[in-house]
Amino acid sequence: MKSTGIVRKVDELGRVVLPMELRRTFGINVKDPMEIYVDGSRIVLKKYEPACTFCDEAGEVLEYRGKNVCKSCLTELGQQVSV
Repeated sequence: MKSTGIVRKVDELGRVVLPMELRRTFGINVKDPMEIYVDGSRIVLKKYEPACTFCDEAGEVLEYRGKNVCKSCLTELGQQVSV
């Protein structure tokens, strides 16, 4: 893990401000959803990326009737339906 040398205090509501440099580096914009993980004694923040309902692939995901489906699963489903 790489230290940035940046220290922030938690405010009264439990919030921590992410520095602009880090938000730019990781493509985090205002109102972007963030996932929170616990890894042992560490708290990990990650920009949320929706994953496929069927295979958990996060790339090229489309929303269909409220579910996330990747293009490869969508193609596979289409082949199964036409058989």
